[in-house]
Amino acid sequence: MRLRYDGVCRVCGIDLPARSEAIYERTMKRVRCITHDQNALGAEARPVGDVVAPVLAEPVRAAPPASASGVAGASARREFERRRAKREERVRADHPKLGGFLLAVSEAPQSTRAWDVGARGEERLGKGLDRLRCDRLLLLHDRRIPRSRANIDHLAVTASGVFVIDAKKYGGRPQLKVEGGVLRPRVERLLVGSRDCTKLVDGVLKQVDVVRSLLSEDIPVLGVLCFVEAEWPLFGGAFTTRGVQALWPKKLYPQLQGDGLLTADKITEIHRTLAEALTPA
Repeated sequence: MRLRYDGVCRVCGIDLPARSEAIYERTMKRVRCITHDQNALGAEARPVGDVVAPVLAEPVRAAPPASASGVAGASARREFERRRAKREERVRADHPKLGGFLLAVSEAPQSTRAWDVGARGEERLGKGLDRLRCDRLLLLHDRRIPRSRANIDHLAVTASGVFVIDAKKYGGRPQLKVEGGVLRPRVERLLVGSRDCTKLVDGVLKQVDVVRSLLSEDIPVLGVLCFVEAEWPLFGGAFTTRGVQALWPKKLYPQLQGDGLLTADKITEIHRTLAEALTPA
C-alpha cells in the first residue's frame, strides 16, 4: 500500500516516509519494507499453481497517530508556568530572605490563576475527546489561528462535519437571556451565573469563520461552547445562541459520534488540511 503517514519498518527500522510503498501487517498493525521476503518472515502463504505466493495484507485505512492531534491545553499551561516562574523570580529577588515564605502563604494573582484554570478545562475535555478518537472522528487540539495570538481549543472532524469546540471551566449555570423582540431588536446574551459572557459566543463565531475559510462550502462547520464544570439542571439546560451550542461534555459526545455524509477518507483529508493550516499553538 502507499503510506498515508510516516512509518518505520518493523524489521530493519528504516524510516518509511509518507506516500512510499510498504506492506501493512494487519494483525500487528505495523509496516515493513517491500524488499523483505514474506516467507522468511513467517507470513501465511498459499499455493498458486506450482508457486507459493505470499498473502499480502490488503490496504487498510489507518487513522492518523494520536500524536498528530496535538496536546490539549498546552499553550495555556505554558503561559501559566511562565507567569508563575516570573512571579517567583520577582518575589525572591525583592525579598531574598522571606521570598520562599511569602510565596508559600500568598496566592498568585487572578490573571495568572486564570491560565491554570483554562488549561485544566482544556486538558479535561481533551482527555474525554481522545477516548472517542477513531477513523471517523479525528481531533486537533490547541491550534493557533494564523496572524493572531488566539487559538482554537479543540477541533473534531466527524461524519457530520467539523466541530469548533471552545472549552470553558466556569462555575455557575449557563443560560440564555433574550431581550427585545416585537418592538425592539432581539438581543441574545449568554449568562453564566450572574456574569455576562456573551463575548465567548463572539469568539467562537470568529473561530468558525477561520475554519470555514479553509474548507469547501459543502463541509458543515459547527461552533460549540463546552462548559466542563458548570451547574446544569437535571433536565434540559443546553441551548443554542447565534448558531453556537452551549452544553457540557456528555451532551457533546453523542453528537460527535453521530452518523453523517462524510466518509472516513474525506474526514482524513479534512483533518490533514486543518492540521497543515492551523499549527499547534
